[in-house]
Amino acid sequence: MSDSNTSDFTNPSTFILLGIPGLEVAHTWLSIPFCAMYVIAILGNSTILFIVKRERSLHVPMYYFLCMLAITDLVLSTSILPKMLSIFWFNSREIDFSACLTQMYFIHCFSVMESGILVAMALDRYVAICHPLRHSTILTNPVVAKIGLAVVLRSAMLVLPSPFIARRWPYCTTNIIPHSYCEYMAMVKLACADIRISSYYSLSVVLSVIGLDVFFITVSYTQILRAIFSLPTKDARLKAFGTCGSHLFVILAFYIPGLFSFLTHRFGHNVPLQFHILSANMYLLVPPMLNPVIYGVRTKEIRGRLLHLFTHKGT
Repeated sequence: MSDSNTSDFTNPSTFILLGIPGLEVAHTWLSIPFCAMYVIAILGNSTILFIVKRERSLHVPMYYFLCMLAITDLVLSTSILPKMLSIFWFNSREIDFSACLTQMYFIHCFSVMESGILVAMALDRYVAICHPLRHSTILTNPVVAKIGLAVVLRSAMLVLPSPFIARRWPYCTTNIIPHSYCEYMAMVKLACADIRISSYYSLSVVLSVIGLDVFFITVSYTQILRAIFSLPTKDARLKAFGTCGSHLFVILAFYIPGLFSFLTHRFGHNVPLQFHILSANMYLLVPPMLNPVIYGVRTKEIRGRLLHLFTHKGT
């Protein structure tokens, strides 16, 4: 099927992903930083999982949630990068209709999941700082498992309607998606039907997830800051800030690019298409790359175990 195929059809067997329209000549060069970010994300998150699994002293709620975040980042980055690189390197633009729906589901499901895990991590920091003596009795292993299951089920159920809604639309004009991956709204905009239900659904999911999650994180950190500023000594306050610093950096790395991408998609009608697609890609690729780096650099336990691992191997 050629790129110019725009004949009438109701349900195409394949879609055509254009990559980043307007920057086709730069695809090869753009693939270099994208590939580097993917390699860092794979190595960094795999290292986090390996260290936490190996060190029994890290088998506590904070690092269980960190492992959930690492797994989510691995799936999220792997959902888009291999196909994107095949477009950039081999001009392999075709994607099966079912594969496109599957990619769309995984991207949005694990994005929602990552937001939920950040809320769980904020809860862990709240209990650790505001109720330190009760931390081990409140966040027991069964409770952590139930929180993780709730995060997974919420993500799966909220995003589950999206592939079914997208599948039911007739695509009767073109099968060319001006994007580097199967993004929900970019796909349904090709439908020759009234897609207001898709727009309302997409907007409600984004606003409910981001709104509720940011609210709970804000409430948690408001209580955390109140507890920190009530500590008697400066050293105690700095130590408490240090335990939250990594998580705050991760929150900012996830929500700021995500909010920027959402606002440009919804309201930035004068924003060039290639800029919007680049920002959407960065939103999905930067957090998986930064999260293990942030925790590896700022978390003493992870940094210490990593240095011990390399020095032990060296000797």
